[in-house]
Amino acid sequence: MHPCSCDTFVALPPSTEGQRIIFGKNSDRPCDEVQEVLYFPAADYEPGAKCTYIQIEQVAHTYAIVLSRPAWLWGAEMGANEHQVCLGNEAVWGRESPDGKEALLGMDLVRLALERADTAEKCVDVLAELLEKYGQGGACLEEQCDFTYNNSFLMSDRKEAWVMETSGKYWAAERIEGGYRNISNEYNITTKIDREHPDLRKYAQRKNWWNGKSQFNFAAVYSYKNTSRIEASGSRYCEGKKLLQKSHGHITAQTMMDILRDKDSGVNMEGMFMTTGSMVSVVLVDPALPGVHYFTATPDPERCVFKPFVFVENMRVQLKETASPTYGPEDPVKKKPRFQSKPDRKHSLFAKHEVAVAIIETHKLECERMKQMEEILYCGVEQPETLLDLFPSAVRDEMELYSDGFEHMLSKPSLYRVEVKSARRVSP
Repeated sequence: MHPCSCDTFVALPPSTEGQRIIFGKNSDRPCDEVQEVLYFPAADYEPGAKCTYIQIEQVAHTYAIVLSRPAWLWGAEMGANEHQVCLGNEAVWGRESPDGKEALLGMDLVRLALERADTAEKCVDVLAELLEKYGQGGACLEEQCDFTYNNSFLMSDRKEAWVMETSGKYWAAERIEGGYRNISNEYNITTKIDREHPDLRKYAQRKNWWNGKSQFNFAAVYSYKNTSRIEASGSRYCEGKKLLQKSHGHITAQTMMDILRDKDSGVNMEGMFMTTGSMVSVVLVDPALPGVHYFTATPDPERCVFKPFVFVENMRVQLKETASPTYGPEDPVKKKPRFQSKPDRKHSLFAKHEVAVAIIETHKLECERMKQMEEILYCGVEQPETLLDLFPSAVRDEMELYSDGFEHMLSKPSLYRVEVKSARRVSP
């Protein structure tokens, strides 16, 4: 099976316009899979966290998070937390594959790191600890199959980004402090390794992958000798890198959305595996200003609206329209043998979007929201409570569009805008 999975991007100053970090990710999954967007407030817990397949030790406190995830999973493909840490994962294949036993999925690791880390580098610490203690493995599709993989991760915060690539419990990590970076479905950390598993090189020597004398190149050592299996992903990675390079110095949220929508490059994937959810985040270097996290919650970003979400202190809002039905202990993913059936997981927005196959004018709605977000990114927010209904109202506007048609939306412009009272800066 050829690797069919995602692309994740990050751009930092001086590649971006203004002092901003722009993060973006497409989640490429089976074409019939539903992706939901959910918010989980910060919380204090008793011991014991149930992930997709296994239960692990819980931490005493978790941060508030917003996630885009396949509806059958506990974990997530991508998301952000209240500290403006953004994180996404990619499937990677190398010399070794997970052994098939049920452990932590890469998506579980994404959620756990966002719950527990307030910086990008701390994500590396959390992921390394979890890999060492619990490992990674288990079916990555909602069906009876042996589709498993190792994971790479791209994470960012207000000042930097990190790439972390894994093979079983072994890993290497690289810091990115400026410019841009993308990851796809191949190892691409080479000789610049800023952190690593303490036995990474010894293990490679024991396996006769590395002679211990030549310069250590993680991708060369841990990848397949025959790279034909990752040829397709390599092409997509290169095309994604070209798209970033094309806008170097002028990358904005709109730039990132355009990249995620690009079908010629393969970044916006079509077919049996397709882009089922997308995310773009704008995080200011200035800690006094909020970050804005845009999600689609629907497939094919070319036909989707990116809807904004902003973290607000003591937020308790539920994103009901992008939450899929739950089946409790009767869910086929929780019963053994697993995946004996496939329930309907369509959330309200997905169902509406599905029947409105291609309304290109929806991008006008998105542009109006983005103008509004630019105001708060520049000025901050005078009354944060005005943002509590931001994402849900954007979802309702989109659903209204699908129900009544775009002309109806234009006749009711008040539907476009949540009244956000932004702070006003005296100086530019």
